[in-house]
Amino acid sequence: MPYGIGALGAALFVLVFLIDGATRPGYSPTRHTVSALALGPRGWLQRANFVLCGAAITGSAVRLLTSGDHQMLGLVLTIFGLGLVVSVVPMDPMRSYPPGTPDRDPTEFSVAHAVHDVAGAAVFFALPVIAVVSAFTLPGTAWTVGAVLVLIVLMVALIAFQRAWEQDSPTTGTAQRAVLVPGLLWVAAVFASFA
Repeated sequence: MPYGIGALGAALFVLVFLIDGATRPGYSPTRHTVSALALGPRGWLQRANFVLCGAAITGSAVRLLTSGDHQMLGLVLTIFGLGLVVSVVPMDPMRSYPPGTPDRDPTEFSVAHAVHDVAGAAVFFALPVIAVVSAFTLPGTAWTVGAVLVLIVLMVALIAFQRAWEQDSPTTGTAQRAVLVPGLLWVAAVFASFA
């Protein structure tokens, strides 16, 4: 699969969740996570986003993994892409989304929610690792400096997201997007460098 497809998949994933989140009735992009977009009547759009963009990233990552060059980068990108695909398994309705859902977490989570959490952990763990590996494998000072800057942003944003999620903060969605947007745009840039 061409590397440009992986770059397009990463950029399109961001575009879709930003537009869908900004226009979805009853959904708050500042409070609700991207995964919540997979719930409700218009949830098919985010489910397709997980599968199609995740598959595009995975396909390009496997090509990088099997090309003989940059195998570690290809491996981490493959884990990231597969994590997006598996994220199609839905989280439980919670925190007032979809509309009509109680404004709290369920007392017990479903098996599907547990699978979604594992996939999400793979996605959020892989992003800073992609930055670290690309700092050591991509040629040139610009890539190294860029990777370090992205890594710093991701680590600060990941800490903020974890705290916001645990406290059910009204800014949980914003904190998550502060991880996903720079992380996915970095993934797109990495793939574009090979195209």
